[in-house]
Amino acid sequence: MCFGFDGDGALQRSAEERGHSRRHVLRGTAAAGAGAIGLTALAGAAPSFATGKGKDKGKGPGHGHGHGHGRQREVPQELISIQLYTLRAAMGTREGFDLVIRRLAQYGYNRVELAGFGTRTASELHEFLDGFDIASSSSHDGISATPAALQTKLRNAAILRQKYINVPYLASSSLSQWQQWADQMNNEAQQAKRYGIAYGYHNHAHEFTTDLGGGTTPWDVLTSRLDKKLVHLEVDLYWAYTAGVQTGSGDPDQFAIDVVRDAPQKVRQYHVKDRDASTGDMSDLGTGVVDFARIFAKHQVEEYIVENDTPDVTPLTSAAVGRCYLDHLTF
Repeated sequence: MCFGFDGDGALQRSAEERGHSRRHVLRGTAAAGAGAIGLTALAGAAPSFATGKGKDKGKGPGHGHGHGHGRQREVPQELISIQLYTLRAAMGTREGFDLVIRRLAQYGYNRVELAGFGTRTASELHEFLDGFDIASSSSHDGISATPAALQTKLRNAAILRQKYINVPYLASSSLSQWQQWADQMNNEAQQAKRYGIAYGYHNHAHEFTTDLGGGTTPWDVLTSRLDKKLVHLEVDLYWAYTAGVQTGSGDPDQFAIDVVRDAPQKVRQYHVKDRDASTGDMSDLGTGVVDFARIFAKHQVEEYIVENDTPDVTPLTSAAVGRCYLDHLTF
């Protein structure tokens, strides 16, 4: 799931159409993460004691290390965000919401991606977050049912001074439905542009595995039909990696890299979400098998958004681990 939408279910349905079991969907092949298990999976979360930017901070292969080719890069701290859906279990009350925001500020987060406003209006939420020097730079908002709903959505995003707004989930086995959605997103993106807001689409795995007829997938429709001048992509790296497993890629990290590289649309945001080696489920950053250093070395984005729909311990622990991991990752 991502922001309340059943990504696992959509992937499962597409896999069943191809005769795969749920176990295959979640776990994939044993080889999909075997080489990345062990101590190297935690390397990115370990503090680096080199202080100078650009210095060689680690040349060994593995999760979280650079590859020894010249200057080492880091994720800019001001570009690290978190999807608040990760913290939903701790934000069920106004008091819980307020506590989470205080903790995120203490952890060093200066931006968040919204999953609703809680009990506040857009204006109230902007004022509240501003008190902690946190910006609501992005949000997940579904395609609007009416023109009036679209205007409300965009006005709220403008009040919050968001830079991005993303459609979080779409699922259908109908080619015409996906074509219609792409056209609607182009229209909404054109109107978002008038507010100075970048409009994007957030993937799961089923966009790559659903056959709409003749081998055409939803991803084919989206990347061919979305206006690259208006619509960007927010690539969820867990789901892109999982799609690589499910489509038979021998190298799911490379599959994710290819997703980013080959899309005509600009990839402006990442959801940085890890994958457990044994279960295939989501895991806290640095404890799974996704080679973020390798992916980031190929393409940097404008925002790196921590997410774990199913936190390993507690939501706040997941947030703290994710921040620590990205703070010390080099590539």
